[in-house]
Amino acid sequence: MSIASALNSAISGLSATSRMADVTANNVANALTEGYARREVQLSASSRGLGGGGVTVAGIARQIDSLLLQDLRLASAAVGARAPAAQFLSRMETVMGTADKDGSLAARIVTFERSLIEAAARPEVDARLASVVDAARSLTQGFGQMAEAIQTERQAADAQIAVEVRRLNDALAGVAELNTRIQSFAASGRETSALKDQRQQLIDSISAIVPVREVLRDNDKIALYTTGGTILLEGQPVQIGYTATGMITPDMSLAAGSLSGLSVNGTPLSTSPAGGRLGEGRLSALFELRDTLAPEAQANLDALARDLIDRLADPAVDPTRAPGTAALFTDGGSAFDPLNEVGLAGRIQLNALADPDAGGDLWRLRDGLGAAAPGPTGYAGQLSALSTALSAVRAQASGGLSPGARSLSGFASDIASSQSVNRLSADAGTAFASARAEGLRSALLRDGVDTDQEMQNLLVIEQTYAANAKVIQTVDQLIKILLGL
Repeated sequence: MSIASALNSAISGLSATSRMADVTANNVANALTEGYARREVQLSASSRGLGGGGVTVAGIARQIDSLLLQDLRLASAAVGARAPAAQFLSRMETVMGTADKDGSLAARIVTFERSLIEAAARPEVDARLASVVDAARSLTQGFGQMAEAIQTERQAADAQIAVEVRRLNDALAGVAELNTRIQSFAASGRETSALKDQRQQLIDSISAIVPVREVLRDNDKIALYTTGGTILLEGQPVQIGYTATGMITPDMSLAAGSLSGLSVNGTPLSTSPAGGRLGEGRLSALFELRDTLAPEAQANLDALARDLIDRLADPAVDPTRAPGTAALFTDGGSAFDPLNEVGLAGRIQLNALADPDAGGDLWRLRDGLGAAAPGPTGYAGQLSALSTALSAVRAQASGGLSPGARSLSGFASDIASSQSVNRLSADAGTAFASARAEGLRSALLRDGVDTDQEMQNLLVIEQTYAANAKVIQTVDQLIKILLGL
């Protein structure tokens, strides 16, 4: 080997080891950085004709398990698909409560029934009749509070959908821009690893909203598709359209056109069943909450309110009431219309005829809403009839529970029980999805930067650097000897 060849080899070796040291330092510094992929320097032999060879840096390779990363993204999407339902059912369980909790709907029903029994024992005592009115008002307030909570959940889901759509559009535009920059950097021979890290982070954020599959294209570009088959990015990003609703009422629905759905470049996109062409992720879960879970909870609550009204509207319970007139509980002050059940829980009220605060009379609880004048103060038949109607076992006319005969309190308990069962199932699904995602994340991290290995690599790099420096030192001494001849 000539002196020139040895010198060229040593200089190229110094340059390569310097680059390797930089990459190793970056690996260690970013060991805990989210989305960072470990780098490796790729070396290749170089030929300089008669002047000698050496090594050259062919590029910097990102080391990442793409299949494992894809599985992690799908697992993260599964967590996002299950968490909203579990959180909603948990909040509904808290709002409705159980019979053993003060202020719960079931407890208010029990209190109302007890007040009727106590009033029937001493019908001449106005204080006991007033307790019936107070319990009835508390019961209607309980219905109203829960109905309001359900619509608040729907409103929040609708607003969150708009936020997620905006994030999704911004992330897709960011990935498209990074595709272009990566192609440009690669064409000019510049390093693209940092840009690919940024792109990976954006795709990870997208996968938390909708489940995506990444497809590699020419020039290191990527395309994105949902697991439902919808194109999100193929050259240019699609534009996801959505319009938030200012105020949501129980009768509003996607099917009726009163609530907004999604569109892709102006074309409607189905989100059901099970996520539709969007795939099952956080965005589809928010649609399920707004359009399925919350309306189902509202329907059961409305069915319970209807059952309460129907029980006391039976002519046998209050013979004094004229046909077609409102019973003790009303639909916004009027008689209940079975064709207008949606949202009933938010409209149910105590009949003003028996409400002193609305100009009514307490004695009508004892003598009947349609009585022309007060009767004997010791008459308890009407109060007993009301109490018996509440505890009677009967089939419900509506609602999503399994068919069966129940008392009013039994109906309320079954609704609460159904919510608890659904919540436990949703929690179990969320826990499983979270555990799977965490396991995949740990596996991906194990394949990431190993600081111990990087330190060992750094020792080898130092030794290589010293060897090349020794060659240069030796060449320098040889040249000095030759010049001194």
